[in-house]
Amino acid sequence: MDLLAAEIGLGFVIGLTLGLLGGGGSILTVPALVYLVGQPHAAAVTASLVIVGANSAMGAFMHRTHNTLNWRVALVFGGTGMVMSYLAAGISKDISPALLMVLFALLMLLIGTVMLTQKSKPERSGDTRGLPAVIAGGAVVGMLTGVLGVGGGFLIVPALVMLIGLPMREAVSTSLIIIAMNSLAGFLGHLGTDSIDIALIVIFTAAGIAGTFMGVRLAQRVRPERLKRSFGVFVIGLALVLLLDNLSKLI
Repeated sequence: MDLLAAEIGLGFVIGLTLGLLGGGGSILTVPALVYLVGQPHAAAVTASLVIVGANSAMGAFMHRTHNTLNWRVALVFGGTGMVMSYLAAGISKDISPALLMVLFALLMLLIGTVMLTQKSKPERSGDTRGLPAVIAGGAVVGMLTGVLGVGGGFLIVPALVMLIGLPMREAVSTSLIIIAMNSLAGFLGHLGTDSIDIALIVIFTAAGIAGTFMGVRLAQRVRPERLKRSFGVFVIGLALVLLLDNLSKLI
């Protein structure tokens, strides 16, 4: 019963994070499945793609009523990411998981710092950069999704804000569509290689949908500048946890 309550609570937090910040759910899901539930890393990666993908799709559906979705950017960025995610899904088998997570954490520290220090521009919908920037961003995030088993939201939101020029709220909403697309492609790439616990996925996903609903409502009430800073702090915090957990494994 205690484990079930913890799974429901974690599922809710994962959904809340996705709905509010447009990312972060994956980097919570994999450690939760490995350290709390005791799943093998490979199985946790596959399950994470299902859980985060389903919650992201639901979050995008909820956000659409607020007219903050940029479908053009989402489809180009996400389409490129899906191809790269599928192609990169087998790369992680040949690389130490600890090394991958350390590199992942260092990148998160850099991105979080930039999000905290970069001065915000006025919120203007439609003020985006060209197609090459969207394609390049999608390719990089998709590759990381396939290798690490994460939806890539911690990279997608900064990329949409800093590289493509979307307003923060629009980036959060659009990110969820892209995460869902990348997660689907990554899952297809892993399909048949690892067994998954259907019951566990259902528990995390159902609790996550409730959290996503709450996160979407909060995202519409929080000022964009505060939302951006909250995202930066969240990314840095997660990066420090990953470094502490994985650096010792490389020594």
